Amino acid sequence: MGPAPAEKAKDFKSAIKRLFRELKKHRILIIIALILATVASILSIAAPNKLSELTDKISEGLVVNTKNLEYIGTTIQNNFATGNMQELEVDGIKISIEDQTKFLEIMSTAGENASAEENYAKIDEMPENIQEVVKPFMDMTAIKNIALFLAILYISNALLNFIQSLCMTDVANKFAKNLRGRISTKINKLPLKYFDRNSIGDILSRVTNDVDTIAQSMNQSLATLVSNVTLFIGTIIMMFYTNWILAITAIVASVVGFALMFLILGKSQKYFVAIQEGLGELNGHIEEVYSGLNVVKAYNGKKDVDKKFDVLNQKVYDSNLKSQFLSGLMQPIMNFTGNFGYVAVCIVGALLAMNGVISFGVIVAFITYVRLFTSPLGQMAQAMTLLQSTAAASERVFEFLDEEEMPDESNIKSVLKKEDAKGEIKFENVVFQYDNNDTPTIKGFSAIAKPGQKIAIVGPTGAGKTTMVNLLMKFYDINSGDIKIDGISTKDLTRENIHDLFTMVLQDTWLFDGTVKENIIYNRENATDDEVKEICKTIGLDHFIRTLPKGYDSNVADNDNVSAGQRQLLTIARGMLQETPFLILDEATSNVDTRTEELIQQAMDKLTEGKTSFIIAHRLSTIKNADLILVMKEGNIIEQGNHDELMERKGFYADLYNAQFEL
Repeated sequence: MGPAPAEKAKDFKSAIKRLFRELKKHRILIIIALILATVASILSIAAPNKLSELTDKISEGLVVNTKNLEYIGTTIQNNFATGNMQELEVDGIKISIEDQTKFLEIMSTAGENASAEENYAKIDEMPENIQEVVKPFMDMTAIKNIALFLAILYISNALLNFIQSLCMTDVANKFAKNLRGRISTKINKLPLKYFDRNSIGDILSRVTNDVDTIAQSMNQSLATLVSNVTLFIGTIIMMFYTNWILAITAIVASVVGFALMFLILGKSQKYFVAIQEGLGELNGHIEEVYSGLNVVKAYNGKKDVDKKFDVLNQKVYDSNLKSQFLSGLMQPIMNFTGNFGYVAVCIVGALLAMNGVISFGVIVAFITYVRLFTSPLGQMAQAMTLLQSTAAASERVFEFLDEEEMPDESNIKSVLKKEDAKGEIKFENVVFQYDNNDTPTIKGFSAIAKPGQKIAIVGPTGAGKTTMVNLLMKFYDINSGDIKIDGISTKDLTRENIHDLFTMVLQDTWLFDGTVKENIIYNRENATDDEVKEICKTIGLDHFIRTLPKGYDSNVADNDNVSAGQRQLLTIARGMLQETPFLILDEATSNVDTRTEELIQQAMDKLTEGKTSFIIAHRLSTIKNADLILVMKEGNIIEQGNHDELMERKGFYADLYNAQFEL
């Protein structure tokens, strides 16, 4: 069963709070990264004023020093009018009375209605001392100092951003690594009932897609959000500090961007949640189809499978389209807001400069401030979008990590070693009900398996045969009653201890990516080559292995050209290699031919010598030599005895057995 559909948004605030709690162990690096991002933003805020100062210095070097010119003209005219002509000193340069008189003569010929070009031309006719005071002068020392300061500022800003990016990348990757490790550990602690109600594809999506989403978006969003908030607030302060009129102009021009940004953020969250959950459903469907591809083809189910795939794929597409469309609106809106702000600042700034309220450098500084003011809006919106993806993905991952685990067994001290096990198993009025079922699957099951006995469990499909084995292996916890191994309740033994006591060969086969030998000796230490070969010869597998390119060292996996029967023989060989006092065979010969089954049966007879064995089989001919046959129906034992005894009763078992030979 896949995840629930995402009709409504999840709890964004709670998800982010949980994420920050999980990040506590990385807080030092995160704090360093955030401090560096904040300092880098402050450096960016400091740059425009210095740029304004540089612009003014360069501007002063390109035009006549009107201040000195006006001072000289006014002073000389006043002195001449009062008849008090005397030597002047301006900027350390002395101007004689003779030069002052010549200055008056030159300026009087310019006329009151002279153009600026004509007045500038007169400067070239003035005495050298006066020219030196009023001619354009480029203060290269000051310009170099300001330029050097700006270069250091920008380089420092880039360096700090680079270091904080490295810190956040390290945090994101370590956090993702930690999440994957916790998920891996969690999977081993989850009860089988969790996997009964959740598709494997959805679980894989949480482990892969969701964890990657958290790592990538967290790396790109957290420091970006903090630095841009700092930049945004700092820019507003500096704009008001520089000129409040232009500050209000820039802010009013950007109000539209603010309003639209928050409106879009409110609409887009649910689509990011839908993407993650839609991917889980899609992956679950793909995994299911690929696992049962032969069945799909055999039953011509391609149309139905493709139809469902198209529906799920369309759902992900629609969610992606809507989320990307809404988040994609951010940049154009912010670009328009920024350009509109430039125009407004230029117009108002020109009016203020004409009236002498501000210099040209202030306009240049404010154009930079407008960029610093509007750019964070877009980046904050993008960071919030990424945080929404992070929240949606982290919710799914944390939901998985918060799933109810199998009961803790750290307080269990009882241990039953393999070498000490006698082999008796007793079922005492066992009752078990699956979570999603209305009625119990096992109803008051009681039986005794004596040491060394071969116990066969038979019955129609759904009778509870495999469920009984799962309860014996403690894959599920019984609701009431008890199961005892050598007089010790399975409740007083750990699952790991119980699994060490059993060899289990299932109908479902699984080969791991590795060599034939590695697959057979799986989790068995110190197994020799001779032991492996002897077992393979016993069950008739040796010939097949020798036909492989490298024999026992050939690489083989579940998707290689290995038949179902050969895969099952390999898993049987794996089980036979384990030295345990108990053996469980759940339809272990269902995929092999009759002749091979006979060979395996002979091997099994040797394998089960001295071991208490439980055999589940639908081919009743394979369990004729069992010491005890338990006939199950609807969760209860309705008959028990050996083959001959049960046939004589002519009851349910006899009917099942005879049905095999009816046409």
